[in-house]
Amino acid sequence: MSAPESQVVPLDVLEIEKPEQLKALGHPLRLKVLQVLGESEKPMTNRELAASLSVDPGHLHFHVRMLHRAGLIELARVAGREKPYRPVAKHFKVGPEVRATGLASDLQAAQLRELQRGFDLFAAEGEFRSAQVHAKLDIETVRTLLNELVDKLTELEDESKPPLSITLAFHPLITQGETD
Repeated sequence: MSAPESQVVPLDVLEIEKPEQLKALGHPLRLKVLQVLGESEKPMTNRELAASLSVDPGHLHFHVRMLHRAGLIELARVAGREKPYRPVAKHFKVGPEVRATGLASDLQAAQLRELQRGFDLFAAEGEFRSAQVHAKLDIETVRTLLNELVDKLTELEDESKPPLSITLAFHPLITQGETD
């Protein structure tokens, strides 16, 4: 006998292969919806998500629909009139074909805004950690190392621990001073 629909376990990792999926990830509020749904023990309705995120349910509904149309969240079949959603996966990974198109810039911008927000909220208390290394390496070597780290972090994840946001990035060395 299969598990009731409301208790379906999400995939561990979903590889983003379609531009519309990547576009759906390109807004900080949609990333937060995925985060809240991923941390929830049960599916959540738009109203519950809005309350959790302290946003207007009408405004949030657009973002929830976009995530649903992109196949990143799905409706859970439970009794009642409300439509609860759940994530289709615990983690999302941008596939190489989509990444190669350069379409990831909206997602990266949303991640940078979240990183800045984390700094603003937690740096004064000493709860924000960062490291920066300047190294002479082949880009593919760095990609491989980052992917290995992400895989290891996913493998070591402990549901009994509080969630952390870990942002990894690399770019060519900036050789000029600040512009502003």
